[in-house]
Amino acid sequence: MKVLSVHDLKLEESLVLTFEGTFDSRKALESELTPFFQALEQYAGEWMPDVVNGKRRRKYARAAIWKALDERRDGNSTAMGLYRTKWPALDMSLWLTLPPRPPSLEVRLWVKPLSFFAEAERCRQFVEMVRGWACRHSVTHAMAHSDDDAVLAGSPDFGRDDKTWHRDGFDKIYEVFWLNVFGPKLVESVGRERVLSTPAWRVEELPNGCVLLVTWPTAADFASDEARRAQARAHAHLRPDLDFDTLLRTLRERSATLAPVEPRFHPEVAPFLARVVDRIASHERQRKIAEFNAWRPPEPEEWRPADAALPPDVESLERALDHYSDLAELLVALMHTKVPSVFEETPESLTDVDYQFWLQDFPRIFERERIDAHAVPAIGAYLGQVLVRHLGGQWIPRQNLMEAQVLVGTRVWLPFVRAWRYMRSCQSLLDSSLTQLYRVAERHRS
Repeated sequence: MKVLSVHDLKLEESLVLTFEGTFDSRKALESELTPFFQALEQYAGEWMPDVVNGKRRRKYARAAIWKALDERRDGNSTAMGLYRTKWPALDMSLWLTLPPRPPSLEVRLWVKPLSFFAEAERCRQFVEMVRGWACRHSVTHAMAHSDDDAVLAGSPDFGRDDKTWHRDGFDKIYEVFWLNVFGPKLVESVGRERVLSTPAWRVEELPNGCVLLVTWPTAADFASDEARRAQARAHAHLRPDLDFDTLLRTLRERSATLAPVEPRFHPEVAPFLARVVDRIASHERQRKIAEFNAWRPPEPEEWRPADAALPPDVESLERALDHYSDLAELLVALMHTKVPSVFEETPESLTDVDYQFWLQDFPRIFERERIDAHAVPAIGAYLGQVLVRHLGGQWIPRQNLMEAQVLVGTRVWLPFVRAWRYMRSCQSLLDSSLTQLYRVAERHRS
C-alpha cells in the first residue's frame, strides 16, 4: 500500500502540528483514545488518514489502530503512524508513554501543502479538532503553524541545548504561532488574566485550565503583513518584556526569507542547480535559489586551442582508448546503483553524477588518496567518453593522464584535469561541474 509522502511535494510548505498532552492511564487504552480518534474523524475532512502503520500498513479503521498500537508496544511505550494515499499528503505519528513512566500522549502531524489551509472553514475544523484533543488530554503545549516558519523561529529548542530543551520543554512564551494551546502551568506563569486578554482572532479558556489561542483565521497566509501584525501583537502582549516593533521586524524578515524566488540559474549549470535546491531544507530553499541566481560558475580553464594540442605519446592508440574505456567503467561500477543513467554516458548522466557526488559530500567524506588514485581517473575518463560520444570528440592519448586531451572543434579539453579540480571540495563540485564543462564544449565545438 503506497502512501503519499510529504517529501513528494518538495516545493510546497507544510502545516505542522505538535501536541504534547497526558491521558488517564487508569482507564483502558482503547476507551481513553476513542474520543481522540472520533475528533480526528469528525474534523479532518479531506486530509483524513486512510492508512494505519504499525508493523505493517493497513487500511484506516479503529481495529487497525488498536492492532498497530498493540504490535508496536515495547515495554512502557508504543507508537503508530497515519498516512494518506492521495493529495493532500499527511505524515502523522502518535507516541504513547505508558506506566510506570508518567503517561503522555504526543502527536506530530504534517499536512502538505500548507495552501490547503487557505480556506477559513478548513482551518476552523482543524482548530476544533485540536480543541477537542486539548479538552480531553491536558497539554503542556501545542502549536500548529507553517513548518518552515517554525524552524526559522527556532522551534522546538529555541536555541537551548538538548538537555535543557528536553528538561524544560515550552516553559515560557518563546514564540506565538498560528494556533497555540498553553497548558495550565504555562498560563499561570504568564498570568491567566493576561493570557485571556490577548489580542487575537480567537482566545478560549478550556475546561481543564488550558487556553486555546489562534492569531488569524487562516493558516496559509501566516506570512501576510496583517497576519504578522496579529502574531506580533499577541506575542508582545504575552511577553511585555519584548518590543512589538522588534518582533514585527523579525517576523517580516522571516516572511522575506520564505517568499518564493523564481529560479534564474546560469543555463550551463541550471539542470544541476535545480537538483541541488530540491535537496536544500525547505526553510532555506528560497534564499539558496536567490544565491544561485546571482552566482556564475567560473569559466572552465581545462582546455587549449586545437593548434596547441600535445601530440599522442603512447605506444598503442588502441590500448590507450581501451584503458580510458576501462576507467570510465569504474565510475559506472561505483555509481550505477544510485545513478542508473550512468550506463548511458549522456550529458544528462553527467548532471546525475554531479548531483550524486554533491549529495554524498563525496570530496569531504572519502579519503583524499583514494579520491585522487581512483575517483579522479574514473571521472575524467567518463567525462571524456561523453565528449567523444555526443560532441564528435576525439581522444588524443598521453602517457600522463593529466595531459590526455579530447579534441572537439577548435579546442582540446583536458577531462582528467577537470576531474581533479572537481574533486577538491564540495564547493568545487559546483564550481567545476561536469555538466558545465560539457555545455561549454558544446558551445565551442563549431
